[in-house]
Amino acid sequence: MKSKTIVLKFGGTSVGSIERIKIVSKIILSHKSKNTRIAVISSAMSGVTNELIKKSKSICNNFDHAEYDTLLSTGEQVACALIAGNLKSLGYNSRSWLSWQLPILTEGNYSNSRISNINTKNIKKYMKEGGIPIVAGFQGINSNFRITTIGRSGSDASAIMLAKFLNADECIIYTDVDGVYTTDPRMHKKAKKIKKIFYDEMLEMSSLGSKVMQPTSVQDAKLNKIDITVKSSFVKKNGTLITGSKKSFSDQIITGISSTKDDAKITIVGVKDKPGVAAAIFKPLSDNSINVDMVVQNISLNKKETDITFTIKADDLKKSEKLIRNNKKIQFKKLAFDKNLSKISIIGVGMITTPGITYRMFKSLAQKKINIMVISTSEIKISVLISNKDVKKAIACLHKEFNLD
Repeated sequence: MKSKTIVLKFGGTSVGSIERIKIVSKIILSHKSKNTRIAVISSAMSGVTNELIKKSKSICNNFDHAEYDTLLSTGEQVACALIAGNLKSLGYNSRSWLSWQLPILTEGNYSNSRISNINTKNIKKYMKEGGIPIVAGFQGINSNFRITTIGRSGSDASAIMLAKFLNADECIIYTDVDGVYTTDPRMHKKAKKIKKIFYDEMLEMSSLGSKVMQPTSVQDAKLNKIDITVKSSFVKKNGTLITGSKKSFSDQIITGISSTKDDAKITIVGVKDKPGVAAAIFKPLSDNSINVDMVVQNISLNKKETDITFTIKADDLKKSEKLIRNNKKIQFKKLAFDKNLSKISIIGVGMITTPGITYRMFKSLAQKKINIMVISTSEIKISVLISNKDVKKAIACLHKEFNLD
């Protein structure tokens, strides 16, 4: 009988205390059998990474990037050693593996690297002999043999890429929620768990505000055709399968509703309408790692001027204003700002073949007297910018409109 390989990933809250680590060990052992090989990816214990970031800031505000990643990577090392140590105390063969010990190879900048390759020769041999490897997530090493990290919640990507290079049969992400919900249950009590969701839908939901999965991780899963199950390490319940397979999917048009908070809107009024202006506006923002989201351009009747509106996170508002005002490559008549905004998005592959979804969304919001400021669409999502105070009301009415209650 062919051995089955499973990759398990445990998030920070799952390993947040010694008691939790003992529970995680029991979950790991529940998957272990004669014909099952287990590899584990662990995050740092909850709160540890934030504490390390705080320490770096107490040194200086421009802490060295390479040393920053080296510092942050230590959190996973602690958690992995504790899990492996606990399993050994229970009589099982287990050991911790750090990124450089495999190694896990990465490309790109510090703090935002991508895993390019994982050498699995030694870990496969160890698993074949019955060992349970506990691998540090969130990190790798670059071509200069320096430790790199792959973004917050990057342990998801570590698990998915390890599953790829191990050619694993299953990848299970254990977290503090028991699956992916139609919307945030804290925002709407009638939210329900989704049994199965397509990669593209999960990618949109995670990039539009759902915190269950890191967007990069979902993208890696899609590219490598790795099915993921999201489950809770706190309660024994069936989770959510994230997949590309169309088998056993319902005919639900809208799969879920995501929301963000603390967005801001900037409108640059009276910009000359000529080639290159938009690029000139957004280049300084890009150079300063300011993420621009929704963009709308309105051309004036005389076709000589245009107004450009876009959204960013509220934390980047002051920095963005300064960059725009100091930008010598553009001229404009006025800058307008609006804070305390949120983006509400409906997501579902069913809208590709179903007419009238846009009308239903706008009609539903209008009936609740919710004003729409900016609209953005793709094949499988419609996003609108509204006031923060209307978020819960908007989620409730859209949840009901699209039969998600």
